[in-house]
Amino acid sequence: MSSRTQKKTNGPVTFVGAGPGDDRLLTVRGAEVLAAADVVVADPQRHAALLRRCRDDVEVVDATGLDAAAAVKALVAAAREGRAVVRLLDGDPALDGGLAEEADAVAKAKLGFEVVPGVSAAVSVPVHAGVPLTSAKARMVSVADLRAGAPDPDWPALAAANTVVLHVPAGEVGKAATALVEHGRSAGTPVAVTVRGSTTQQRTVVTTLDTAESDVAADGLDGSAVAVVGDVVKLRDRLSWFETKPLFGWKVLVPRTKEQAWSLSEQLRSYGAVPVEVPTIAVEPPRTPAQMDRAINGMVSGRYQWVVFTSTNAVRAVRQKFEQIGLDARAMGGMRIAVVGEMTGQALREWGINPDLVPSGEQSSEGLLEDFPEYDDVFDHLDRVFLPRADIATDTLVAGLKERGWQVDDVTAYRTVRAAPPPAETREAIKTGGFDAVLFTSSSTVRNLVGIAGKPHSSTVIAVIGPQSAKTAEEHGLRVDVQASTASAAALAEALAEFGRERRLVDDELPGKANRAKAKKGK
Repeated sequence: MSSRTQKKTNGPVTFVGAGPGDDRLLTVRGAEVLAAADVVVADPQRHAALLRRCRDDVEVVDATGLDAAAAVKALVAAAREGRAVVRLLDGDPALDGGLAEEADAVAKAKLGFEVVPGVSAAVSVPVHAGVPLTSAKARMVSVADLRAGAPDPDWPALAAANTVVLHVPAGEVGKAATALVEHGRSAGTPVAVTVRGSTTQQRTVVTTLDTAESDVAADGLDGSAVAVVGDVVKLRDRLSWFETKPLFGWKVLVPRTKEQAWSLSEQLRSYGAVPVEVPTIAVEPPRTPAQMDRAINGMVSGRYQWVVFTSTNAVRAVRQKFEQIGLDARAMGGMRIAVVGEMTGQALREWGINPDLVPSGEQSSEGLLEDFPEYDDVFDHLDRVFLPRADIATDTLVAGLKERGWQVDDVTAYRTVRAAPPPAETREAIKTGGFDAVLFTSSSTVRNLVGIAGKPHSSTVIAVIGPQSAKTAEEHGLRVDVQASTASAAALAEALAEFGRERRLVDDELPGKANRAKAKKGK
């Protein structure tokens, strides 16, 4: 063995453009390096959604308030330990995020690095506001950073450009507008000022240079803004695609856990809504595990012809039992698997199992029974079905399976209990109309939400997944405005979006009570 000390290999350093605010605008390469990172240097609050793409064991170095030197120190230290390091920078790191200083310092430290470009706020925020930066008559674009610490711009050059894009605090838009007028720009030049661009909380005010200060103040815009100055702003009337989505600005209450609500919330965001997830139930193990243990042993020993999953929680409960005794999905190879709907099917696929039966029509117990085969003593070597489900499940599915000749082991796989009340501010918003809509995905979500937080305000749009949920809502004194065409969360979200489209056409205004008057003013 050589006595020479082996030199440790430095870890890679990657600068990643985080985009303008919407985490879905992250590039594919950016997602790859985040997933592989050992250390991420970032603002945890600003980049919270992006950090969820990292491994559970990733170390996050809080870069809030750090200058370039301090951030680089953290990067270098981690890289010299042989760890893969990612530095998240806003927008595109070369244009928006201060890449030059940090990358130069990393290079001086004799470390290699990669730069993953991002979607620049200077380009994407105006586009989300319906304002293209160029047109056939406007080709020259100038971008300036007026945020704290930035050097003074070349005002005469800015004033001469066809289109000016300013990164500027909303409270200083008036000051910038005055400077442009003083250097030759017409006081009547259109201006679009956007805050929280590319997110469902985006707000845009359209004004002119001479009234920018008063209009921005009157509208209450705050925080960092992107302002576009030039005739291209006039195109917003026809090109506003983001703020005219059917539920744009709607604050929608989703009474489900984060795990259950993820896909539903993403769908609502695609319609422009701001989903707020409030769990109404908590899931706990059965009081006595013996029945579930016997059923799991029965699965392993070949007792069942079918296993029927009616929820993602049931899938999770069986999977946890398997993992506790050292089994994996292969132990279910001899059984046929049915699920009540696509979301439950997806939970199975994530476990490596493709269901044999998904309802072709309504995604419910009734829909599953429509497609479920009758027991045939010639072709079916077993007549028994394992049905792991909640303690409060109805008997509809059990009765239907028995009518088809099957013996059913109806086993409590988990208990549902009422969740703790949400924070006081959420309860107050529910009662006083702070939510534009609430989605009820079952009768139990109606009962539990009213029980832990009170009845939604009469101005809140009530959307339900089916007739039973509608009946329960009405029994609790709620007016049902929207009902899904089929019993699925996706259909419920689409039904609410269609309601929003119709209301927009009737009212000729942007939906979202909290933002309507302001958005209409900036239209």
